[in-house]
Formats: sequence, C-alpha cells, structure tokens
Amino acid sequence: MTPFLEMRNIVKRFPGVLANDHVSLAVGRGEIHAVLGENGAGKSTLMQILYGFYHRDEGDILIDGVPVAMDDPAEAIARGIGMIHQEFMLVRPFSVAENIVLGLREPAGQMLDLATAIRKIRMLSDRHGLAVDPHALIEHLPIGVQQRVEILKLLYRDARLLVLDEPTAVLTPQEKDGLFVVLRGLAAEGRSIVIVTHKLHEIMDISDRVTVMRDGKMVASLKTSETSERELARLMVGRDVHLKVQKSPVKRGQPVLRVDDVHANDDSGRQMLRGISLDVHAGEIVGIAGVDGNGQSELAETILNLRRTIAGRVLMDGLDVTALTSAEHHERGLLYVPADRRRVGSVPDLSITENAMLGTQRKRTWLGGLLRNERDIEAHAKEVVRRFGVRTAGIHTPAGKLSGGNLQKLILGREIMREPRALVVEQPTRGLDVGAIETVWAELLAEREKGKAILLISAELEEILNLADRIAVIFEGRIMGVLDAAGATVETIGLMMAGRIGNQATKVATAEGVSDVPVH
Repeated sequence: MTPFLEMRNIVKRFPGVLANDHVSLAVGRGEIHAVLGENGAGKSTLMQILYGFYHRDEGDILIDGVPVAMDDPAEAIARGIGMIHQEFMLVRPFSVAENIVLGLREPAGQMLDLATAIRKIRMLSDRHGLAVDPHALIEHLPIGVQQRVEILKLLYRDARLLVLDEPTAVLTPQEKDGLFVVLRGLAAEGRSIVIVTHKLHEIMDISDRVTVMRDGKMVASLKTSETSERELARLMVGRDVHLKVQKSPVKRGQPVLRVDDVHANDDSGRQMLRGISLDVHAGEIVGIAGVDGNGQSELAETILNLRRTIAGRVLMDGLDVTALTSAEHHERGLLYVPADRRRVGSVPDLSITENAMLGTQRKRTWLGGLLRNERDIEAHAKEVVRRFGVRTAGIHTPAGKLSGGNLQKLILGREIMREPRALVVEQPTRGLDVGAIETVWAELLAEREKGKAILLISAELEEILNLADRIAVIFEGRIMGVLDAAGATVETIGLMMAGRIGNQATKVATAEGVSDVPVH
C-alpha cells in the first residue's frame, strides 16, 4: 500500500552545515511513527521541511504517492498536515473556539458563524474523547487541556497527519497516558501520527515504527516491536548508553541550603510561591517534581535573589543569604544552572572561552587584575569542553552558535568546575539526547558523592526518580509533600503533581525520618 507520506532523499544545507543528508522517511496511514535523534541530528529540520518552514535543497515529498511542493505551512495544512509545537501556539485571553477558528477563511461574502463552529468543536471533542469546553478561556486551562486544544485545531482542519514535537514535555504521567489514548484513537481511524521525542520509553510505549537519525542521516527505520530502548540509544549515539544509574546509599550531612516559608510573585505580580519550605543537606540531591508553570522557575530565581522575596528567608549554612547579590552567593558557594540558557545562563555574543570563565574572570588575571591570563582562560575552556562533551568548532566560537543542548553542557560544566557547596540546577537535560543526559547525570551524581548539596528542578520525572534522594512535589506554588525517592511511585507523584492529593495526611520523608504530616 502506498504510504500517506514519503520524503525521499531530502537534502538541506545551511552555511557550513549539512543538516539533512539524503534522508528518506515513509509514514503509513494509521501509523504512529517516532523520529529519534541526538541534538543536531537533523530531525527538527526534516519536520520543518515537511511543514513548509524550510525549503529543501534536494529530494521529493509525496502525499498519497503524488509529488508536492510544500512551499509554506499554508500548503502543508491544505494537504492535511498539521504540527503541534512544543510551545503551544495559542492566544491565552481567547476562548477555545476562538483559538480553533483563528486564521481560517470563510467563503467570500460570509461572516464567521461561531455558533456552528462551537457545535463542530463539541462534536470533535466528544468523538475523540478530548473533553474540551469550547467556551473556556485558554488562560484558565491546565497545560494538558491546552494540548488537547492544539489537537482539536488540527482535527477541525481535518488534518490527516499530525506532527507532535516533544508532546509529553509539560504533562503529568496521567496526562501523558490520556494523550496516548487519544493518539491511538486517531491512528485507529486512519490518521497518521509523527512524534519527535527524546524519550525512549515513550517511543516503545506508543509508536508502531521508529526512524533514527544521526549526524543528518537516517541510520535505521525499525518496527518498534522488533527493537529495544538499548538498541535505539546505541543507534542514536553510536555507542552503548546506560540511563539506569547506580547510586550509593545517601550519606546525608548537615543542612546546607534551607528555604524557610518563602513567598514570591510571578512577573505579572500574581503570587506564585505560597510558603515554600524545604532543606537540602550535604551529600544529597533533592528533586523538585512538578508540571512546568507551578512555581519551579520562581523558586530557583528566589533562592538566587533574581526574584524578590515577599516573605520568608533563604539560608546557607545557617546564615541568611536572601538579599545577597549573585557575586556574594558565588563567594559562599551557592551556584545556579538556569533553565533559560541564552538569556540568563550565558552571554551568547561572547565566545565559549569567555562564557566558560564567567564568574571567575577576576581570578584568571595577571598583575592584580590588569591583564587577562589568556593561557589559563583557554586551558579552562578546553577542559570544560572536553569533560562535558561540548560539540563546537572551537573554543573561540560565539556561545550563541551552540545548540541548546551543547550550551547547557557548557553552563553546567562551568558551574560544577567552580566547586560549589550548594548547586541549584533547573531543567539540566531539557533538549539533550540520551548520550548527553548520561554525561550530565554522571556529573551530578559525582558532585553528590563529593558531599555537595544539590537542588534539582526538573519536569522529567524519570530524571527525578533516577537522581534524587528525596522528592518534593510542587503544585500551584505549594509543596504537596516530600517523599523518600526509594519508595515513591510514579502514580503517587503524578497525582501530587496534578494537585489531587492534598489537604490530608501523607507519609512525608524528611532528613530526620518519615512522619505523618498534613499536606496543603
């Protein structure tokens, strides 16, 4: 049977980069097809060519066996191809119905009939089990429901192939399971699904076939039932990868970092942190689990005094550091790896060499700070690049030219090599491939072994479960509970992430033991 979609020998060149090197991809009707690859492997470029964002230099695209131009997204949509980006394309003050019809053209001379559109949206929602109210405002909807709105947008336009970019990145485990039920239902009625993801276990769970890319080339296309996570990881990075960590028993020391009843607002002035209290001891990793947008970033910024505290305190070794500057935090060994790599964690216009020495530039000088010690500065940059596997043409390349994953490795390496006493790490492996994740996890565990106190903020529950000794679950700016990682289950954490376990007693693991405490 002719596949619904064929991409044959696609070539795409950028200055100095061959992003797609004669890549071929075929997706059948009713098939869920996963596309897997390292950062920079070319998978996003391939999808953007399919959706008309980029023009291919060579190769053919066929829909139902017929060659098509695919010159822009409008043509892709007209041919039944829709794309859901990792960052949703929704207008928050608008209703669900208004977002779904936005951009559609009515026949000449006709006004928009919103009532008819709402009836169609209800029908599609009921038919596919999406449970979305057409009248609800986007800004009032949870992230998981917003994603269903994006799916409804494509179904309203009768998309026959749906491309989803990292679709579970912002979902609770329960929301992920619900999404997979919807996707299987769409495939069962003959629609084709392409999922671009780094999550090997999800590929094994949801896909029928998987295409693996490496260095701009397609290295394999396999039936999912005939492969394994280990084989896929090896195909992707060219070597064996181990993402099940072996941790030594925690050797918890004295409290190093303590957050005491902290309150803070978000950028709009709305209260986001509502009395956060937790502590991180020497030699342990405390993980903050939660769906993005529940106060994780605000917590990290408040700890580092990048966001003003309304009430409460932050302490290091018993001393109040709430109002200290970044330089003063550095002097006391409190360091930060931010989620925003380009605006907060680096200076993109400066070179890799200069970014690697940020925070220690005064120490890398001659004559009391009059001259830079270029030999020391370059040696340090080379060591960060080597140790953390930063892929770059050279250490004098602007940091802004690095991919997101490689920039993250540069920032993490810079902070770890400064020998922190306490390290706040936010989304350390977001956007990284499995090989890079393995490196980052190993480095964080090595710091734990050295007795460092690490606060790990991550939307990746697998990462939290692998690395953390204790897990604090955050929902709407409150800590729902702190669990011993050894006994925590995905189901319990997922319910806490969704705010469904609250206002009742639960077993909570503290540094001193396990006790019954009320959860608010």
